[in-house]
Amino acid sequence: MSLKYSLNSENSGYRKVELYDEKKTEALGQHYHSILKLVGEDPGREGLLKTPERVAKAMQFMLQGYEQDPEKILSSAMFREDYKQMVIVKDIEIYSMCEHHMLPFIGKAHVGYIPNGYITGLSKIARVVDAYARRLQVQERLTTQIKDCIQKTLNPLGVAVVIEAQHLCMQMRGVEKQHSVSTTSDFTGAFERVATREEFIRLISTKMG
Repeated sequence: MSLKYSLNSENSGYRKVELYDEKKTEALGQHYHSILKLVGEDPGREGLLKTPERVAKAMQFMLQGYEQDPEKILSSAMFREDYKQMVIVKDIEIYSMCEHHMLPFIGKAHVGYIPNGYITGLSKIARVVDAYARRLQVQERLTTQIKDCIQKTLNPLGVAVVIEAQHLCMQMRGVEKQHSVSTTSDFTGAFERVATREEFIRLISTKMG
């Protein structure tokens, strides 16, 4: 991946930072140029001249999870701590791409774990969610991948993951149900006990203030 800087001619001193691979951008751009033709557009008209390149860069950004190692993200901030109560990071924004139609699904993840000698930085939980979400996904697999990563890396007493999302492949096409929300969950260890799981659900449902 290359770090690119570009100056905005209308606003002197503005510097835009873009992270992308030049070879991938060129190759993807050629494909998107062909796609524009196939759907009946003219890629030579002014508004579309840079569209193939823009989409190529956007896809690399939206699918950057393939370049990340979630287990290394977690293990980079592991600390010994004698704490055996729930740690919850809730309302983590999710922006992912359905692998069936390559349309976005958008929602929130709620992640909890009960430490077993080790904790991790709270931001690392959100980064793990992002690392898996920024790939071609299905919500069910995404839920399980997050759970498995935390369980394997931290070896806690239990992990809980709940994801709520709206899928544009259901809203923009197909059945066109605009307000449907899909919920998935997965639990290990202590969260398989009804009382612990119910406490987790109650806590993620509680609003601050």
